[in-house]
Amino acid sequence: MAQLAASQVAVSVPVGSELSTRRSVFKTHSIAFHDKPQAAFLSLDLKTKNAWFRNRQIICQSVQQASVPKVAVSPLNLEDAEEPPLNTYKPKEPYTATIVSVERLVGPKAPGETCHLVIDHGGNVPYWEGQSYGVIPPGENPKKPGNPNNVRLYSIASTRYGDYFDGKTASLCVRRAVYYDPDTGKEDPSKNGVCSNFLCNSKPGDKIKITGPSGKIMLLPEDNPNATHIMIATGTGVAPFRGYLRRMFMESVPTFKFNGLAWLFLGVANTDSLLYDDEFTKYLKDYPENFRYDRALSREQKSKNGGKMYVQDKIEEYSDEIFQLLDGGAHIYFCGLKGMMPGIQETLKRVAEQRGESWEEKLSQLKKNKQWHVEVY
Repeated sequence: MAQLAASQVAVSVPVGSELSTRRSVFKTHSIAFHDKPQAAFLSLDLKTKNAWFRNRQIICQSVQQASVPKVAVSPLNLEDAEEPPLNTYKPKEPYTATIVSVERLVGPKAPGETCHLVIDHGGNVPYWEGQSYGVIPPGENPKKPGNPNNVRLYSIASTRYGDYFDGKTASLCVRRAVYYDPDTGKEDPSKNGVCSNFLCNSKPGDKIKITGPSGKIMLLPEDNPNATHIMIATGTGVAPFRGYLRRMFMESVPTFKFNGLAWLFLGVANTDSLLYDDEFTKYLKDYPENFRYDRALSREQKSKNGGKMYVQDKIEEYSDEIFQLLDGGAHIYFCGLKGMMPGIQETLKRVAEQRGESWEEKLSQLKKNKQWHVEVY
């Protein structure tokens, strides 16, 4: 779950203990932290292939280099396990990780704020693509005085190697939960999301208690490198799919050579709300035979019926092709707010009936074949 959970990125990471220098660089507009605009640090020319530091270094390539050659990753023994790691750290004994960076992902016209966080776990909390971390925000549980806050789950938005390709970090995609009083229209901080605000307010070097990893339903099946994967996300639900796509198209993984089709549908409010759009657009350019990317912008686009364009409208637009792919064994994934599913299910049912099929029977078969993957929150 993303909570459940860029611009073009070029990063150079010095090896060492100075976490403040291990920062990703988002070359877009200025980045605002805590509503205070600041210049994006270490602004790099997008044509620059690598950014070098003088001492020992790891080069994290920009998405402009996502074609060939792909990025080398390590340690490769992260590929050795036959089963995914599960609940390595539990709520009563969480792991204390460190915030590496917090970046605002969305533009000024986006409703709300969404942040990309990189967390250093030192290689001690390994995970697989599609899994989630639990986060325990500081403070006391208001419903259980004397006890810590409850765990909040967030989909991991990176591959098992992390954004620095060294297996020591994990990334989260977090939307700040803010409550506005319906009568006054003013923000009520007492009802704001405890964990999302803690995460979005974090600074490099801050400590964070994490649990997990958890979840198996959204694991990326890799037994068939030629398979089709249809990914449907709303908002921060794109988090696990970013991990999938980096593994497919950015990283050089000896045990996984993807040559199938990955098709991403992303629903957000407007252009400024798009998440990781430059990464996805780059894959579209570099791998046109293996990647498709459709956006549903509810406040900017109209559906064929003249209403707002939601992700289910995009699904309906390509419904014949989607059903054919599902009949051919494609996997389909859904991640985002649980409110997305009724509209999607209604659309799929209507399309099935138009095709003379029973949606209930088809859905049952998809679940039986383990083609249907849902994680909503």
